[in-house]
Amino acid sequence: MTTNDNNHLAVPSNEDKYVTVFNDPINFNAKHPLHNSWTLWFDNPGKKSNANNWEQSLKDLISIDTVEDFWGVYNNILKTCDMPVSSNYHLFKQGIKPMWEDSANKNGGKWSIQLPRNKFMNEIDNIWLFTMLACIGEAFEHENEVCGVVVSVRKAFFRIALWTRSSDNQEKAMSIGRTLKKSANIDGTMEFQSHHDSSKTGEKAWTV
Repeated sequence: MTTNDNNHLAVPSNEDKYVTVFNDPINFNAKHPLHNSWTLWFDNPGKKSNANNWEQSLKDLISIDTVEDFWGVYNNILKTCDMPVSSNYHLFKQGIKPMWEDSANKNGGKWSIQLPRNKFMNEIDNIWLFTMLACIGEAFEHENEVCGVVVSVRKAFFRIALWTRSSDNQEKAMSIGRTLKKSANIDGTMEFQSHHDSSKTGEKAWTV
């Protein structure tokens, strides 16, 4: 930073200017902090998974707390359309494990939708990207309710799910569902169920 003769701060010289990832994706020297830190998880337990080996297959890949860190990770991992069948990415607020048993999730629920592979193969990467951006960008009115998001790759479909901290407030849940659907440009009906009810058939779900 340069100064003028009156000892006041002057406009930064070219050498002093911050370079962001938006100006130069390789040589940037400034970072933009996120409101929350997030952890990316991965698992691929296979078809014969159960509660024990699923948790063993769950891997904590990396935590991010800036915009630049997010793009650095996103640009260097497998895209959703290239992931093997039975695998999942989980992006959760740091300190929350992508498990129903975690204290932040145990009373919560999730918005989810299944997207047929034959229809969404060319769209799933953008849907997953915009889902993550909505989360790290604090796009939700009830942001504290958001625990994390998951994309699952199956033989016949992809599944997007957003996990919430609670499941007993329909107004908050509907607001989150509508925001997610709009932010990620999701075409189709999303359903919300509590984690407790997800294992049951015939349970009534909220939809957007």
